[in-house]
Amino acid sequence: MERRFDKELEQLKVKINLMFSLATKSLESSVEAVMKDSAAAADAVFEYERTINAIELEIDNGVVDILALQQPVASDLRLILAILKINNDLERIGDHAVNIAESAQGLIRTPEREPLLKIPQMAEYALVMLRDANKSFEDLDAQLAQRVLEEDDTIDSLNKELLAEVAGLIKEDQTTTEGNLQLARISRNLERVADLTTNIAEEVIFYVKAKIVKHHFIEEKRIQ
Repeated sequence: MERRFDKELEQLKVKINLMFSLATKSLESSVEAVMKDSAAAADAVFEYERTINAIELEIDNGVVDILALQQPVASDLRLILAILKINNDLERIGDHAVNIAESAQGLIRTPEREPLLKIPQMAEYALVMLRDANKSFEDLDAQLAQRVLEEDDTIDSLNKELLAEVAGLIKEDQTTTEGNLQLARISRNLERVADLTTNIAEEVIFYVKAKIVKHHFIEEKRIQ
């Protein structure tokens, strides 16, 4: 029974690492679609989405089975609960990558290319955060996970700055409305990716240190 449990838990780890890889590649492709006006990169995001959705269901089913049949406790239980929540967050990151790819398609159709404003910086931060969250999970590195949480404020600030710039540009020249609204949509989706990545980092801290981290509040869990 214990060997079966270990095998099933290892399979969950493998699949969640695959989800990390797919979500990261999807986000990378969506950013490439924006930066390079690449329809092919946008199409790749839609392909990733189908795989991400399928793997998400496999992980959900695996978690249900292991909880029902193995009744894990202590650190194993924390890991399984963390995997369940991280799985959902990664699937949602994939959804936001799709939204970004759709906006990239919209930008490609606009008559003139609008300046990308803060988008390159936001995209770089979002990708670094997601890669760091992945590494913190693989290495059980709560300190790296904490750094991910701290980087979220930067993307929030960049998003506010970009939205203010977009509003000013549209007011100056309404012919730029369509392109600038697409940039605002991309910005909001990158900001949401960062939020979801902080959720992942919080789950890593929960697993590694048995602490709940929400809104800068830390609570010791009584799970030893």
